[in-house]
Amino acid sequence: MEIRLLRYFIAVANQQSISGAAQYLHISQPTLSRQLSDLEAELGTPLFTRGNRKITLTTEGMFLLRKAKEIVDLVDKTEANFNQSTEMISGEIYIGGGETEAMRFIGQTLKELLQNHPAVQFHLYSGNADDITDKLDSGLLDFGIVIEPTDKQKYDYMQLPATDTWGVLMRKDSPLATKEFIQPTDLIDKPLLISRQTTVENELTGWLGQDIKNLNIAGTYNLLYNAAIMVEENLGYALCLDKLINTSGDSLLCFKPFHPRLKANLNIIWKKHQVFSQAASRFLEQIRYNIEKSN
Repeated sequence: MEIRLLRYFIAVANQQSISGAAQYLHISQPTLSRQLSDLEAELGTPLFTRGNRKITLTTEGMFLLRKAKEIVDLVDKTEANFNQSTEMISGEIYIGGGETEAMRFIGQTLKELLQNHPAVQFHLYSGNADDITDKLDSGLLDFGIVIEPTDKQKYDYMQLPATDTWGVLMRKDSPLATKEFIQPTDLIDKPLLISRQTTVENELTGWLGQDIKNLNIAGTYNLLYNAAIMVEENLGYALCLDKLINTSGDSLLCFKPFHPRLKANLNIIWKKHQVFSQAASRFLEQIRYNIEKSN
């Protein structure tokens, strides 16, 4: 299967039209139609349902689209790092992370790196730990920022000099807002919004002293921003990390820490035996230096 055909397929899926995709790709419509027919024949399954005004993807087509984007992104990432100048450090760095104050440390490290190597370009991907490790495993990311624990069989890692605090995001007019901190018994009958991350669920279960699924789970979230809107709409209390949502001034929200305190250590991780680009190698050197300097 040629990369060129995957690019054609992605273009048709995005445009939902053979003619629109042909115009976008600067090739003739008959040529594109023939290439797509060859791709369907090669895979032995129809990828499109052709309508009068637009075409849609079959179930097999949707699966291929997801994989095709990953493959094309990986090819583009590889080519970009091979096409770097031999006279200066250049190339691209791909970093994934969830919502955490530790990203500020990453930002400071990138700033120092770019001061010395301005031709380097970085790309950030936001997602939870499950998203990050999936993309690390497939080679789409160089580094991930995740909450401990780390799978030491699969990844090398360094602990970042940043610690997040677990607690509850709630409305300022909620019954719990007058409390200095939140204990497990305070949450027994409350509608909760929790992260979908497996490691987070395990951490919270340990703090609560019972399976978190036994509580009143009103909903789950991937990243906190939209969950905070649900809290504002009085749909529940979000169990989350501090400093991710602005609760000052006119905000309707406030954050209360857990008691006993529950801290989250953050690691930067990468695949074992990873072969880095020049840019990614220099980033790793810089962050290792900054971590050692902070200790």
